[in-house]
Amino acid sequence: MTQAPTPTADTVRRLVSSLLKDGAKGGAGTAGPEVRPVAEGGGHSTWWVGTRHVLRLAPDRAAALSQRRELRLRDLVRPHLPLAVPTSVAHGEWAPGLTYTLDTKVPGGTAEEHDVSAVGEADLAGLLTGLREVPARQAETLGVPRTAPRSLEALRRAAGRAAERLAAADEFDPVRLHQLTPQAAVQLAAQPATAVLVHHDLRGEHLVVSADGRVRGILDWTDAAVGDPAEDIAGLAIAVGSPAAVRAATLAGYAARPCLRGLWLARCDTVVRLAECLDRRDAGPLPLLRSQLRHAWEAILLERVTELRDEDEDADAEL
Repeated sequence: MTQAPTPTADTVRRLVSSLLKDGAKGGAGTAGPEVRPVAEGGGHSTWWVGTRHVLRLAPDRAAALSQRRELRLRDLVRPHLPLAVPTSVAHGEWAPGLTYTLDTKVPGGTAEEHDVSAVGEADLAGLLTGLREVPARQAETLGVPRTAPRSLEALRRAAGRAAERLAAADEFDPVRLHQLTPQAAVQLAAQPATAVLVHHDLRGEHLVVSADGRVRGILDWTDAAVGDPAEDIAGLAIAVGSPAAVRAATLAGYAARPCLRGLWLARCDTVVRLAECLDRRDAGPLPLLRSQLRHAWEAILLERVTELRDEDEDADAEL
């Protein structure tokens, strides 16, 4: 297999100069546009280009396939969402079989930099509502995969083992997991015929938040899937805190079951991820993972999952 080239600042500058046609647009005059790598890049090599653009380079063919799909998906979801979705001003190949997209920058910071306000929670509700309105079949024709719901019971057991490791490191009290009983995990299983388009990666860095707490845009749609809507509720719980996530989901019309399912997916996930990080003795992401665990374990009013019953689910949804 041919080794993919490693993009450098010169590689990026030459590519962007040919795309923008005017070095001044990139902010560096005749020397070409100013380019600098973005710290959070996910599966792509990502670069700031001046003050108005972001260049994302697919590092391998699998990422290139995802990026091509993402460009089509963004056009599909844009009319359904009240939030900005990045627009590609140019796209193509930066190396044989490896794609790029030059996107306009969505103004604002991230949910890791700014707290989401009450009005911002309404923005998130609009996101969840809009995703539910996107025709799932049409998304699948673009190549968006359909994913099966995860087993909350299996995740509960994995989190229980991880919690014991965290307890030994004085990071977490495993008693807190006892709220999610085996019976509750069964009650909170995903219901049939509830699959919708989900972003599936609603991390703090992918939520564009303004200084006043409004959510202005959603970035990086490469992991989107047709699947369990509780996964996006879980992502929001980790990114902005469980109370805000559950309030946003409730505003979007979700009842108690998917809200609680998302809550416990987030809680179990954060326990497992932090334990895995400690096992690897990798101190790099520890502050972020600890922050995510705190967000997911923030208390909400709707905590007594064992009392959830099918016949009065709507009544239990008073948060």
